Amino acid sequence: MKTCLVVDDSRVIRKVSRHILEALDFTVDEAENGQDALDKCDASMPDVILLDWNMPVMSGIEFIVKLRERPDGASPKVVFCTTENDVAHIREAIDAGADEYVMKPFDHETLQIKLQLVGCA
Repeated sequence: MKTCLVVDDSRVIRKVSRHILEALDFTVDEAENGQDALDKCDASMPDVILLDWNMPVMSGIEFIVKLRERPDGASPKVVFCTTENDVAHIREAIDAGADEYVMKPFDHETLQIKLQLVGCA
């Protein structure tokens, strides 16, 4: 079974994401900010990371830069999940190491398509 780490400061978004991912047969863990997510990656690197942009403590961009610097940090697929929708933000996320980008709010079908695009669904 594939694993996914949902990184978002919103408990509601984490809960909705978990519900969708579990229906897609993922084992799901959650983190409420980038630092918490790095700690969870230290414990066990997930197959996929669903990553929010704007969070306290450590933003999604700060997290992905630190993740990709690690020896095993290239392995997880990272899908940015955010309300930021301009081309500059999308480019920044991809340049920082994101594999895909999904806009909030998203549904089961949209997330499934994005996971298929990165080879994880």
